[in-house]
Amino acid sequence: MLPTIALLKKYSQPSFFLMAGPCVIENAINPFEIAEQLVAITSELQIPFIFKASFRKANRSKLSSFTGIGDKQALEIIAQVSKQYQIPTVTDIHSPEDAYLAAEYGIDVLQIPAFLCRQTDLLVAAAATGKYVNVKKGQFSSPASMKHAVEKIQANGNSNVMLTDRGTQFGYQDLVVDYRGIPIMQSFGVPVLLDVTHSLQQPNQEIGVTGGQPQYIATLAKAAIAVGVDGLFIETHPDPSKALSDGANMLEISKIKDLLLQLKAIYQAVQ
Repeated sequence: MLPTIALLKKYSQPSFFLMAGPCVIENAINPFEIAEQLVAITSELQIPFIFKASFRKANRSKLSSFTGIGDKQALEIIAQVSKQYQIPTVTDIHSPEDAYLAAEYGIDVLQIPAFLCRQTDLLVAAAATGKYVNVKKGQFSSPASMKHAVEKIQANGNSNVMLTDRGTQFGYQDLVVDYRGIPIMQSFGVPVLLDVTHSLQQPNQEIGVTGGQPQYIATLAKAAIAVGVDGLFIETHPDPSKALSDGANMLEISKIKDLLLQLKAIYQAVQ
């Protein structure tokens, strides 16, 4: 059973679900601070919640960019967050070895980064763990083509698949979200999310650090809920300007409750 479905059964009314958390484990303190706030907010609003944090960032423009505090140390922190708050977790993997390592630490959802959504050996390894697999649609991929990623996982005995849109490349330094992709990918019989924050990235900047437009987070999220998305993916941080990765497109955590209240109202209206 998908953790999202199990979570939905806890609540008296249906809701979209939320994957949220920091881009990457930066230290041993702020993951717990972020998780505590998100658990309190989502419990109050009856929104199913999966804690997100990468244990390592492999896709960086600059050699000097922060990639992590160490794989095992970061995975142990994610495992502790899960145990302390009794919440499922999701983290990125970049190789078959990563899939097996993350599974050992009890990660509930193995996430395939967008750039790797066609990487067959990675998808097969993730499927083999028996964990839930969330595949991000490549910026270069059509929504319809993502059926092949789903089939690769299901053909290896794992029916627990989710897909996440994160925008499509538009020129060199911009992304756009084609909301037709949500029902197209839902037609494959799997839950579909929109990665709101990464869809607002401005990649390929000359300085080697990705830019972003977080002022449009609410716009993209509201549209996705209105279209009928199953879940939202939002990276958040107490102070995005000090985040060690992807701070330019993150949502400040102090703003997330107001946004979720608006999204909940839209969800209930369209139901």
